[in-house]
Amino acid sequence: SDMGGIIWLASYPKSGNTWLRSFLYNLLRNTPTPANINELDQFCLGESSAQWYARHLQTPVESASPEVVMKIRPSAHADMTQAFPDSVFVKTHNFLGEWHGMPMHNMDVTAGGIYVVRNPLDVVLSMTHHFGLTLDEAIERLGNKGAATSSGGGHVPEFHSSWSAHVKSWTQHPNPQLLVLRYEDMLAKPRRAFKNVTKFLGLKPSTERLERAIRHSSFKALKAQEEKAGFKERSEHAKAFFRSGKAEQWREELTPDQVRLIIDQHKEQMERFGYIPEDYKD
Repeated sequence: SDMGGIIWLASYPKSGNTWLRSFLYNLLRNTPTPANINELDQFCLGESSAQWYARHLQTPVESASPEVVMKIRPSAHADMTQAFPDSVFVKTHNFLGEWHGMPMHNMDVTAGGIYVVRNPLDVVLSMTHHFGLTLDEAIERLGNKGAATSSGGGHVPEFHSSWSAHVKSWTQHPNPQLLVLRYEDMLAKPRRAFKNVTKFLGLKPSTERLERAIRHSSFKALKAQEEKAGFKERSEHAKAFFRSGKAEQWREELTPDQVRLIIDQHKEQMERFGYIPEDYKD
């Protein structure tokens, strides 16, 4: 078709997806003040937003089973490509593969993707706040290959699988259409990381424009907006969506046994991305 395809902005939950979306929104808007975090959905669609599924169902989205939702997922994705004249950014937390025998992402309408990966030792801390879990429950969910959300709150079910399965599904085959970013590199060397993003997307912003977008989407800027006006993507469990945004927070909050458990369960993918701490290497 003459429509652009979907560019997935993908990540396991709590890995930096909102930061990436905010950077891109600020870059494209290029306004003198930071773009409104509560308008992110005007430039980037949510894969699981119920509105895209409702038109394909005879019954309310809330009562549709995951099997039924999976059957119409490809159609919902095809519809998303009509939302904007060019390529369309769509946020997804889904595993890249099948669920109930159907693909989680419609590859026929996909142009590419950006995948953000983050150290699971830090991801698990954010999960406790977002999902309203204890640390041990969050560690269990991180390792649960069947982890999914249920429908409700304007969303259809998402299938996350385990952190390792998620990361592996998106990154195991090097693909020129997919850019893989480490959250930690975005933090440590934002200029380099975000320049890679613009290059991947074929954008050539001036240094000034790039710097401004980085500044306007900084953790400080996002947190300030949330404190002033709230953020509609905050879950009912969390006091705030933007919590700390730092790396290595786990050292203060996880016991050595919890750290070892996470490493045992996710060793292969953690090794691939340089996430096993020196003092925990055998």
